[in-house]
Amino acid sequence: EIVINLTVPKVHALVNEQILESGKHAHTEKPFAVEKEDGKKVLDLAAEKGLRTGGAPDTFLGGGIQTCRKLIDDGWIGEPVAATAFMAGHGPEGWHPSPDFFYKVGGGPMFDMGPYYLTALVALLGPVQRVTGSARISFDQRVISNPEKRTGDKIDVEIPTHISGVMDFASGAVGTIVTSFDVWSHNLPRIEIYGSEGSISVPDPNTFRGPVLVRRAGQDSWLDMPLTHSAEVGRGIGVADMAYGIRSGRSHRSSGEMAYHVLELMHAFHEASDSGAHVDI
Repeated sequence: EIVINLTVPKVHALVNEQILESGKHAHTEKPFAVEKEDGKKVLDLAAEKGLRTGGAPDTFLGGGIQTCRKLIDDGWIGEPVAATAFMAGHGPEGWHPSPDFFYKVGGGPMFDMGPYYLTALVALLGPVQRVTGSARISFDQRVISNPEKRTGDKIDVEIPTHISGVMDFASGAVGTIVTSFDVWSHNLPRIEIYGSEGSISVPDPNTFRGPVLVRRAGQDSWLDMPLTHSAEVGRGIGVADMAYGIRSGRSHRSSGEMAYHVLELMHAFHEASDSGAHVDI
């Protein structure tokens, strides 16, 4: 009843359409599509046929981020007012056997790793209504340094490799995100949520586990919080959740609508940089 789409990003939308046309529900690897128009066509086709779509990442369903969501819902940090998210490194050319696609349209740090961070933020704080951002290509070429394959080969860079964005959430919180393949080293947190009464340090959104740290107003140290939800889950929990939703009649959480919203955000950062203006979502 469900087909899992693990193809390369540039054909995600096309294959999803073929899955839906065959009468099956579709769950796809990230990103939901490369172009927004193609992602919207998938959503419209699913609605027309009464079928479901979903997409990775599903790591927000793990114990770590679910615990963060419960702490926010239970008022541990008061009203969320801001968030930060950082993913910085120096690209995959030092280890990946064929890293070229990371530097072509549909790649880059935002489209490769951004879905983990943006999905976590949306799961914790809700949808985004406006963004702005700046993006640049810092190096016109990347040199493959993988010692096992293609060492010294050069890759022409076609997409921004350092993106800084600001998000206005519908809830009122303001978020900052940086994704970069241009950073040799840093000492930044992955994700933090700041509230009127305290802060939460969110675990790596590319995992299902903790640690989850909380520091409330007046406390002089961070508390390592016990997980309220199981971390004994893995990749595929989003598909399992879709299957349960089909059988039970409830909505599934790793949905096509959520994945499409993340796709909108990733494009909006680049559009804002190109136009020098805010972009409404």
